[in-house]
Amino acid sequence: MSFLDSLDTLVHEGAVVWGFLAAVVITLCLAPATAWLAPRIGAVDDPGHSDRPRVHERPLPRIGGLAIVAGILVPALIWIGFDGPYRGILLGTALVSLLGLVDDVRGLRPSVKAVGVLLIALIPVVGYDVTFESVSLPFLGNIDFGGFEAPLTIFWIVFLANLVNLIDGMDALAAGIVSIAAGSFAILAASFGRIDAAALAAIVCGATLGFLRYNWNPARIIMGDCGALALGFVLACVAVQGVLKTAASIALIAPLLVLAVPILDTSFVVLKRLKYRRPPWGADQNHFYHRFMRIGFSQRRTAAYLHVWAAMLAAWALLVRFVPPRPLGEWNLRNSLIVAAGALVVFLASVWMVYTLEILKARHLRVLGLGRFATREEEEEAAVERVLTAGRR
Repeated sequence: MSFLDSLDTLVHEGAVVWGFLAAVVITLCLAPATAWLAPRIGAVDDPGHSDRPRVHERPLPRIGGLAIVAGILVPALIWIGFDGPYRGILLGTALVSLLGLVDDVRGLRPSVKAVGVLLIALIPVVGYDVTFESVSLPFLGNIDFGGFEAPLTIFWIVFLANLVNLIDGMDALAAGIVSIAAGSFAILAASFGRIDAAALAAIVCGATLGFLRYNWNPARIIMGDCGALALGFVLACVAVQGVLKTAASIALIAPLLVLAVPILDTSFVVLKRLKYRRPPWGADQNHFYHRFMRIGFSQRRTAAYLHVWAAMLAAWALLVRFVPPRPLGEWNLRNSLIVAAGALVVFLASVWMVYTLEILKARHLRVLGLGRFATREEEEEAAVERVLTAGRR
C-alpha cells in the first residue's frame, strides 16, 4: 500500500477518525479535573521537595496521565472493542497506569516499578499472544525467535514503558515525542492493513496532542508516572501489533527509527551513570534536554529541537517503508538514491545535535584512533558530574 493509500485508509476509517477526535476531546476535558484532584490526594510535584532534579520551578499537578489514559481507553473500548489481543493491551495499560498512580501519590522504588511493569506485561504477551515471532532482515532472510518470542516482547514492553518515563522530565517533551511516534505507527499499521492497530495508534496520538494543550511550556500539569508508563506500555504493544508482527524488513527498523531519540537519550544517560558507578535507574541532569538547557536553550526551544529531530527520524522510517530500496527483493536505483538522500539529511541533523550537545568529544576520537591529543575534558567533565550528582548517589 502506498503512502497516499495509507493516508486515505486512515481518513476513511471511522474507528481511526472518531477515535482520534474523541481522544483529543476527552483528554482536553479531563486534564483540568486531574489538576483539581492532584493536591487533594498528595499528587503535586514540588521541585523544592523532590528526590529528582526538576526543570520546572513551581509545584505542578503530576497525575495528568489519568486524563491521557482515559482519552485512550474510552475511545478504544468504543471503536476497537475489548476482545482478542486488545483486551490484554487495554487491561495492561489501565493496570500500569494504576501502578504509576501509586508511585505519583506515595512513591515506589524504581526496582518495584520495573517488576510491576514486567508482571503486567505478561497479561498481553502470555495471555493474549501479543508477541513478535520473527523478523526479516536484508541478506539474512527471516529469523524465527522460537521460544524467545515472549521474553523478547516482554523486554520490549518494559523497556519502552521505562523509556517514555525517563524522557518525561520537561514540559511537552514526552507527550510530543509519543504523539509523533503514535502518528507514525498509525500510518505504518495502515500500510500493512492492520486497521485496529492503526486506530489505537491514532487514539494515542490524539490523547497526547490533547494533553499538550496543558503541558506546553509553561506547563499547567504534567503527566506523571501514571501517564508516562502507560504511554510507553501501549506504544510498545501498538508497535508489536501494527508493525513488528509483519514479515517486511522495515518491521524491525521502523520502530527503532521512530523511537530513536528517546532510545539514544536513555542509552547515553545510562552509560554515563555506569561510567561514574551510579545505579542506571538513578536521577541526574545528563538527559539531552538538560544539556540543551545548560547551553542556554529555553524549554520551548529545546522541546522544539528534539521534536523536529524525532520527526525527521520518523519521516525517514516512513520513507524507507514507502520508497523501499529493494521492492520485491530487487534493488531499485531511484528508490535507493531517494532513501540515501533522506539518510544523509537525517545523519547531518543528528551530527549537528551531537556536536551541539557536546556528546562527541576529542577523547572519543582518540579512542577511535583519530587523535592522540591530551585534553582536560575528562577532568572538566568529572568536575561537572560531581556538582550535578552531589547528594544523589
